Formats: sequence, structure tokens, C-alpha cells
Amino acid sequence: MSACLPAGATESAHTERAHPPHSPPPGRSRRFRVAGADLSAAVAVFLIALPLSLGIALATGAPLQAGLVAAAVGGLVAGRLGGSPLQVSGPAAGLTVVTADLIHQYGWRTTCAVTVLAGLAQLGLACLRVARAALAVSPAIVHGMLAGIGVTIAVAQAHIVLGGEPQSSVPDNLRALPAQLARLDPAALAVSVLTLAVLLLWPRMPGRAGHLLRRMPAALVAVAGATAVAAAAGLVLPVVDLPSWHSHALAGLPDGPVLGLVAAVLTTTLVCSVQSLLGATAVDKLAAARPGAPSPVRSDLDRELLGQGAANVVSGTLGGLPVAGVAVRSTANVHAGAISRNATIIHGVLVVAAALVLVPLLELIPLAALAALVMAVGLRMVSLHHIRTVTRHREVLVYAVTALGVISLGVLEGVALGIAVAVGVALHRLTRTRITHEEESGVHHVHVRGQLTFLAVPRLSRALHLVPQGTDAVVSLNGSFMDHAAYETLQDWQNTHTARGGTVEITGRRSGVRIAEPGALSTEPAHDGEPGTTGDCRCRPWTAWRNHQCERPSPAPDTGDRPDTTRTSADAHRPADPGTPARGHAPGGRQLVRGLSTFQRRTAPLVRGELARLAREGQQPSQLFLTCADSRVVTSMITSSGPGDLFVVRNVGNLVPPPGAESGDDSVAAAIEYAVDVLAVRSITVCGHSGCGAMQALLGSRPGSPAVTPLGRWLRHGGPSLERLRDPGAPAPRLAGRAPADDVEQLCLTNVVQQLEHLRAHESVARALEKGTLELHGVYFHVGEAQAYLLAEQEEERVFDRVREVDLAV
Repeated sequence: MSACLPAGATESAHTERAHPPHSPPPGRSRRFRVAGADLSAAVAVFLIALPLSLGIALATGAPLQAGLVAAAVGGLVAGRLGGSPLQVSGPAAGLTVVTADLIHQYGWRTTCAVTVLAGLAQLGLACLRVARAALAVSPAIVHGMLAGIGVTIAVAQAHIVLGGEPQSSVPDNLRALPAQLARLDPAALAVSVLTLAVLLLWPRMPGRAGHLLRRMPAALVAVAGATAVAAAAGLVLPVVDLPSWHSHALAGLPDGPVLGLVAAVLTTTLVCSVQSLLGATAVDKLAAARPGAPSPVRSDLDRELLGQGAANVVSGTLGGLPVAGVAVRSTANVHAGAISRNATIIHGVLVVAAALVLVPLLELIPLAALAALVMAVGLRMVSLHHIRTVTRHREVLVYAVTALGVISLGVLEGVALGIAVAVGVALHRLTRTRITHEEESGVHHVHVRGQLTFLAVPRLSRALHLVPQGTDAVVSLNGSFMDHAAYETLQDWQNTHTARGGTVEITGRRSGVRIAEPGALSTEPAHDGEPGTTGDCRCRPWTAWRNHQCERPSPAPDTGDRPDTTRTSADAHRPADPGTPARGHAPGGRQLVRGLSTFQRRTAPLVRGELARLAREGQQPSQLFLTCADSRVVTSMITSSGPGDLFVVRNVGNLVPPPGAESGDDSVAAAIEYAVDVLAVRSITVCGHSGCGAMQALLGSRPGSPAVTPLGRWLRHGGPSLERLRDPGAPAPRLAGRAPADDVEQLCLTNVVQQLEHLRAHESVARALEKGTLELHGVYFHVGEAQAYLLAEQEEERVFDRVREVDLAV
């Protein structure tokens, strides 16, 4: 098992590497210590896990002890071996339907064997290091699956709430519900209503007393209160029955059809893995948003999958339910202040103690109270926030089909349906192309919106043949892809039309540049005061902004050597001699007028509707993006954002003066306060970049020299970054995959980390971080590589990880 651990994953290996040479071995003097925050968090999580574990076992039809076994194993095994130190694992509500179906079809001992096999499959996936790829499942499918499971749980538990027994499927439960209402048990209903009322009202208790009482978990208070009321009133109700551990059933050999068992193992593996990995990433975000907490360790997803697999093997062997990361317990663990995996492990120890010592108290709990608790959990799995999110991203169809498929057919079938619909939606978006023709002032315009593939060639041909011979035509392509069939159709028509006396201009409307086949040069002459593409400009379709350097032919040298026909990209950005306009740029005033004119002609018609909406509704950006004033850092380009998305603050060196150090310049502090308190942004990003002139100036400055210019006074705010760089005891930020190229790049990385600390000192930021409504991010943009790096907090170090496409897909 240890052979599958990623390099450097174990804490003991990390300790040995960090231990200084020629000192006593760490094993002789090291003692196990538990922080007070971990101990209090473990107690809080235990109080939530105990009733939930019993309730989930009840909902699945498994022995009630199986829930306690899974909770204990999730805390001890997954907590010790997993890669997410603050995530708490145990029997999860998302697995209730899967496990109940397995028990109904194959019995309890075979279900335990399926859990063991699913754990072994997770171990294999962890060794193959595919955990991050598993997160590529569409969020609409995941949320739809959880919503369908939640509805299934709620409908089934409604029968127990009413004093009856649930059926095996949602349709059967719905058909039996009228008859159950006719013969409901008033005592069971009263206990259930009391439990639900406490669950709803307890977190909303007002005043100082309410603030103190809310520290007790609502689930524990609800179940304990319902139990006490039922006992005091003398109500005769079915209660928890925990048989002796001597008769507890363990795993047996799988017994059933091979295909059915394989499907069961795959379903359990899928649900456990996806839920745990998504939970680990969510816990990372929660931990990073805590104010004043130590830098959290980012989850190792492959190790987390390994820990979950080991936990399922142990839980299934001991006769426990399947184990996965649980959102409710993990959130409580983070909010309670846990700082290490000790909190999760101690919570598992407490569950073991409760299972051995508190059996007489547990057997007083009415089953109706546990059913009401689980029903509330199931209803919360249908999240209105997730529904609004998938609707905004036009994926509500995928969400609905997945949820309905899980409700009516089962988890695996519902997920398969969701994946099929998601693929269909993606293909529909790829092939959905709108082609229109219109005439304006004697010029025929053909507008193409969407991707040009062979499926759109018939419609493209019809639109092009509406253009009369010998006329002026403009073909505007508003898309990012054109396949060979579409290109050939367009090129053949262009050649025919121009041969008969007409003119053709093919442009990309978003970029305002002519479209040419990659690697080929257009034969169009320059017109409208813009450079042509033959011999004087090689602008490609992916040129996304107007203020660019064109690759122009250099004049033949006088030496008689062969002339260099193009400029390199380095030449394009090399400053020209003083007094000589840079090649590719018009004089400043002319360039400005040309850019404004191009915006009005090409871009304004595309964005006018969106800007009109923003003018009516006001700006509602989600991010404050603080970066350098360097002209090479194009914020909208590197973040793929548009109007209304970013609240941008730019200054020399992307500096954030700490409170009280502005020296008469409150502009940055004012922008931060306005963004956080008025605009309610959800994240703040500090973005540094390579080759920063401000950082070069800082490195070249002499300590203690007076600042006599405005620039020098401003750069004093970068002094803490320089001190941090020169501090031999401070861990230096680094780039993933390679060391910083030089001291300037090292200072650029250090400056991002330092400015994030300055941000946390601002009162509005600290207040939002404490509430959990704000996240802070650090980004380093390497201009020459066109590569963005995202700051990741790891054990006692800060690493800028390369942003890859797989990260964005997640």
C-alpha cells in the first residue's frame, strides 16, 4: 500500500528531511501532541457524526452498527492515510441509495464484499494517479446525481416519519404514500416534527444566548431532544436496536450474477471517489478562507483516493457501510478550527468509544427521530444554489435528466444518462451555427456565428450564393474553429467571386483581423488605412487585440547577404531608436483614433447589448484583480473575462500598501474597501509577472537611501518583499517544475506572497475572510511563456503551480 504513496506524501518522511543533521534521532524525543483546536474540533464532529451514522444505516436497511463501524474507520484509516488532512470521512448520504439497493438485491454480507472490492478498485486508481482526471466529470452531473439521491432518501424516510416502512424504489414509495397517510402513527409523526423543527430553528436562535447555544450541533440537539420528549411522554415507538457485537455480520464471499456485481462495484467506486475528491477540493477552499489560520496544506488527491480505498477495504471487511468524504462533517471540522488530521483521527476514536460504552443511551433513540434527521439531509442535497448555477451555465437539462434518471432508474443508470445528455449538449453547441446574409450600403455582409464545421457547409454555401457577382462582400466569422471542409468552401467561393470582379473581405468580428489559413498569407492588399497581410503583416486569426506588433519585412542589408524577410518576436518588442516610430505602430494620436474607430465599427455592435444591461443594473464583479501597470499584462486575456467580470486595480509593482502606510496615497486601500464592502466581490487576486521593472528597481536600490521622487516613494511599499527575499529563515516561494530563473523572478514571486499578507491586514478583507465570503489568490504570469501560475499552499512552503487545461476543466 505504501508503494502507491506519492513521493514525499508521508508525514514521517517530511519530518526526517526537515530534521537537521548531527542531532538526536527524532524518534527518541518526539512525543505525540494534540493541539487544543484539534481536540475541540474532534468533539464537535463526533457529536454530529454519531446520530448521522445511525440514521444513514437505518436508511440503507443495514445493521445500525455498520454506520458506527464506517464512521470509526473513516476517521481512523481515511483520516490517517488520506491526502486531505481536514476532510472527515464516514458513511455518506450520497451512498444511501446505492447501498440500500445492494442490500435488497444481494444481502448484507455480499454488500460488504462489494465495499471491499470497491476499495481495492480505488487503491488501483490511486496507484495510476488518475484522481484529478476524475474531477473532469461535469458539475451538472454530480449535482444532479446528489439531488436525485436526496429526493430518493427523503421519499423513503417519509414513510418512517409517518410510522410505516419504506418501499424499495421511489415510484413504489410514492404510490404507497396515500395509504401511509391514512394510517399514520401520531406519536412517530410528533417526534419527527419535533426533530425537524429543532433542526430548522436551532441555527437561527438570536441573541448572545443563541450564539452560545449554537455551538452545540443541531443534529445532536434535535435527536437528543426528541429522545428526551418521547421518554418523558411515555411514547411507545420503535427505537434503535444495537445487537451484541458478537453477532455482528462481517463480509462474505460475493454471491450473485457476475455482471450485476461488477456494476455494483463500479457504481460504489464512482460515487465514493467523486464525492470524496470533490469534497477534498471544497475543504481546501474553506480552509484557505479562514482568517488568521496557519497556511493550509493543499489536498493530495491521489493520496486521498488511496486513503478512501483503504478505508473501504477495512470497513467492508469489518461489516461497515461504504466510506466517503462527508461534506457536513468536513465543514464542521474546518469551522471548529481544526489544524491537522489529528482532529479526524480523534473523532474516530470517540466513535469507537461511543459504540462500546454508550449502547444503553443509543438504544433510547426513536427511529422516527433518525428518519427525520436523514430526510432533512436528503432535502438539503437538492441545492437551489446548484440549480441556479447550472441554469446560468445552460446545463439545467443535464442536471434534470441525471436527477430524474437516478430517481426513477438508479444511480449508475442516471449518471450514464447524464453523461450521454452532456455529450449531446456539447455536440449541439459545437454544431450550432447561425449564418445570415444582409445588404448594407451596397455591401453584402455574410455573418457566421458559431463553429464552422462540415455540418454547416450547406447553409454556408446557400448564404454565399446569395451574394451577386461583381459586388463587394464582407464575411464575418464569429467563432473559434473552422474545419477543412468549411475552409475549402469559403476559399473556392472567394476565388470565384474575385475572378468575376467582386471583392471579398473575410474578418473575425471579435478580433477585427482578416482570416487566413494557418501558415498561409492572404493576398489582400492593405486598405482602410490598415496594414495588409502580403509582405507587411502576418497577423493570425488568434490575434486577440489591436495594439500588437506586426511582423514586418526588414530592409535588405547593405552587406549583400540574403535579406531577412521577417522580424522575430524579440525584434517586434525591441524599442526603436529615439525619435523613430516603432515599426508596426502608427504615431500615438493616429493609433488611438484607429483603435477607437475599429471598436465602433467591429466591437461595439457585439457588446452594445451587454453594456446596456450593465448600465441599467450596475456593475456586479465577482473578483478584485490587482496587478501591475505593465502594458504586457492584459487582464481580460489571461482571465478570459469580459465587461463586468473584474474590478481591476493596476499600479507599478502590483503593490498593496498595508493599512497606515499609504503616506498620503489611499487609492489602493479605497479600491479594496469599495470592492469588498460595496461590490461584495467573492475573491481578490494579486497578479505579478515576469520581467517586472518595479522589482528590478527594488533589487537595485540601496538600503536606507532616501526616496526623492514619486516613483521612489511608491516603491518603498515593496520594501517588505525585499526583506522577505533576503531573510534566510523565510521559506522562499518557488515555481512548480523548475527553480526561478534569477533574483528578479524570485522577488516577483515573493512580492505576490507578501502583498497577500498586506491584504489580510486590511479591516474589510479580514472581516470578509472571517465570515467566509472572500477568497484570496496569488497568480504569477510569465509573459514570455504565456503561462499562468497559481499560488498553492503546501506544507510550510508556497508553490506556484502551472495552470493546465485539466485544472480549468475541473
